[in-house]
Amino acid sequence: MNPATPPYRPDPEGSCPHAANAQLLARGAVTDVVLPGDIPGKMVLRHEALKEFLSHPDVGKEPRHFTALREGLIPDGWPLLAFATVPGMLTTDGDQHRRLRSLAARAFTPRRVEGLRPRIEEMTAGQLDILAEAARAGDGIVDLRAHFAMPLPMRVICELLGVDSEYRDRLHHLSQELVKTTTSHEEAIAANLEMPQVLAAIAAERARQPGDDLTSALIAVRDEDGDRLSQEELIGTMLLLIIAGHETTLSLINNAVRALCGHRDQLAAVRSGTASWADVVEETLRWDSPTNYFPFRYPLRDITVDGTVIPQGTPVLAGYAAAGRDPSAHGPDADRFDVTRRGGARHLSLGHGPHFCLGAPLARMEGAIALEALFTRFPDLDLALPEAELPRHPSFVGNTVEELPVRLTGSRAETVS
Repeated sequence: MNPATPPYRPDPEGSCPHAANAQLLARGAVTDVVLPGDIPGKMVLRHEALKEFLSHPDVGKEPRHFTALREGLIPDGWPLLAFATVPGMLTTDGDQHRRLRSLAARAFTPRRVEGLRPRIEEMTAGQLDILAEAARAGDGIVDLRAHFAMPLPMRVICELLGVDSEYRDRLHHLSQELVKTTTSHEEAIAANLEMPQVLAAIAAERARQPGDDLTSALIAVRDEDGDRLSQEELIGTMLLLIIAGHETTLSLINNAVRALCGHRDQLAAVRSGTASWADVVEETLRWDSPTNYFPFRYPLRDITVDGTVIPQGTPVLAGYAAAGRDPSAHGPDADRFDVTRRGGARHLSLGHGPHFCLGAPLARMEGAIALEALFTRFPDLDLALPEAELPRHPSFVGNTVEELPVRLTGSRAETVS
């Protein structure tokens, strides 16, 4: 990057990232950023550079590698602190990460995920009933996010984890507080204290009354040597699964609906059988990634990525949304939403390397089931506001809208692709 180019300051309010990302991609694969609290960092943006960085042997996720944190420059109420310090798979490396991932994977099996399909289809149908009723009460306009895209994946992950319905709203509120980048110091401290307490109460219930759920399995699971998750590791794993298990899928559904409403030819391609709902999921993950700039990784020594030196201990954001529209990887039409894209949608939105998303099969299955059921039941569904007027979710980590008003039937709003 040109030394005279000022560092990029991500918008805490979470504005649409694609115009800014196009400018950043033009700068190069790596750019300087200034994080909240004037903490300097870096961001890796281009597809191939990000792929290399995510699997680099000299890049770690343990908080001890974060120089500013180690030197006491990060306050307790820092809005991104949870991403750096939450115990569990998200912030471990090497043997410890493999141990935690192996223990979780023994409970989070493909068989268990696939076994959820009938139940997810049932929950989807029920949530569509709720959506339709809300639309009738709202003169035909309904917030799809509030009545479908958010509650469906929250119900799925809570049922998978054995979380009683009484906890769902609180867990969603707390997870929102942890991922927002506009959270005040006081709110961030409170959320970081309360979330583990709520999860500990849930774990205690499952320990007293085990069931056929993931939390009970995580409590019981051991490896060949009799090793098991500690209480702190259990809570950290549950926290990661709760947040990643519904926030990402919520944004995926939101973004796919907006993309299809703005590109009716692509919706027609799916309906004609030219493309599948799985293709819609993959192209949405590439074209409008649910995650924009994800924290954090730290070089264990000074490393060079695509000609740029990233000093040891620098907090680095993974620019998933930028990489998804990188012309050097996806061609000159990278900005075009195309569910029939030749060779499929190649993307990094679910991660790469040792920290590839453990819940990727569940997210993909949920997204495809939800979108097919939604557009089958409401084939004329369309946005009730122009795309540019939709309020953004207040986070530069996530990438979606805070509200998604739609008409289930009737006239269309003007949309912007």
